[in-house]
Amino acid sequence: MEVTLQTPGGLRRELHVRLPAERLNDAFNARLKRMAARAKVPGFRPGKAPRKVLEQQYGDAARFDAINDLVNETYPAAVQQSGVTPAGQPQIDITTEKAGEPLEYVAKFEVYPEITLSGLEGIVIEKPDVAVSDADVDRLIDNLRRAKRSFSPVQRAAEKGDNVIIDFVGKIDGEAFDGGSGSDVKVELGEGRFLPDLEKGIEGHAAGDNFTVNVDFPDDYGAEQLRGKQAQFDVNLKQVEGAEMPDVADPEFLSSHQIDPEGGVASLREKCHAALVKQRDKAIRNNVKQQVMEALLKANEIEVPDALVSDELPRMQQEAAQRMGLQNLEKISPEQLDQMLPASLFEPQAKRRVALGLLVGEVIKTREIKLDAERVNTEIDQIAADYDTPEQVKQFYRARPDLLQGLRAMVLEEQVVESLVASATVNSMTRSLDELLRPQQQQQGLPG
Repeated sequence: MEVTLQTPGGLRRELHVRLPAERLNDAFNARLKRMAARAKVPGFRPGKAPRKVLEQQYGDAARFDAINDLVNETYPAAVQQSGVTPAGQPQIDITTEKAGEPLEYVAKFEVYPEITLSGLEGIVIEKPDVAVSDADVDRLIDNLRRAKRSFSPVQRAAEKGDNVIIDFVGKIDGEAFDGGSGSDVKVELGEGRFLPDLEKGIEGHAAGDNFTVNVDFPDDYGAEQLRGKQAQFDVNLKQVEGAEMPDVADPEFLSSHQIDPEGGVASLREKCHAALVKQRDKAIRNNVKQQVMEALLKANEIEVPDALVSDELPRMQQEAAQRMGLQNLEKISPEQLDQMLPASLFEPQAKRRVALGLLVGEVIKTREIKLDAERVNTEIDQIAADYDTPEQVKQFYRARPDLLQGLRAMVLEEQVVESLVASATVNSMTRSLDELLRPQQQQQGLPG
């Protein structure tokens, strides 16, 4: 076998392979012999048909299979002989395959970039220094109370925080437009889930009022025919419902958050404080990790194989679909998913993710970082602690290789970040919890 490696440019490689004619002939004969054993040729018993007849009927198929056999057999050895490591599957082009002549093919692929890490000692980290205050605890408790609020009809003008039930008809230049009307529509004022101008226009009106609100559609509004237009909405306000918040000391409210009523508000505040500390610590780790990864990328610009980016794109599409809450993902074909979420939208992020993966792998290799198995167990314990049946959760994780692999990858990545932070310049930066957690704004609630 003759192997020649060519470099057209960048990470692209072409592996030219030439096999003796005898190998192709032997592979062809072997294939034809196997076909002959089960071939059904009119006028001949199985396995007794003359070779000439077999070649006429099965020669092309046998030759095709023989070539595939030889390529699959010789490609790994040819790669090893060339001394390169392909990134992704090759494109195989058969260049010569005539009877009695050598078989020649070209394998086209990309290789991993050669990485020489730099700039690791010059990383500067601004680590947030965040205290959890009583005011932070108060805000979380207010959010918990708000989540348990109830609504009841009130005889007053609507204000922010109320629910209203309305009928409406939207018009442009006096003509109603498609999708611009509704009956018995419930809107929570101030939530921003409805047209902002319309929500503001409803405030100050009481049940039974009929009025018109001018609404300016933004230039980037979802419905193209409404972009930049001004509409008039005729509104019939049918009901106003005021919110009633549970008392923080109410036993039912405390029990709903697994707080013994005998412990009272003090126990709730203690649990809220612990939850916010846990949330803060996680947010700080993520903040530092993001800075480290950005610095690693900035100091080490590398070319990434297109094949790896192509492999990453479907995963990112699936992740985006899950975040959007799309149902029955397993029934959506890759083509349909690509129509809903075009791969081109994710290409820059996919390139970044691939580059980071390669750089992190190089850090692991050069710094000889080994996975800390005990940290994986600790991570499982911490996850399980947030559930009512922690032992069952632990067993569940340990019985799922995919979940374990994800946790191992996360822990190893944390070890990489810690290794890079250890040699970085770390400055402390005082921030409020609200600034750190934005945009999530402490809305998660308490673990069970």
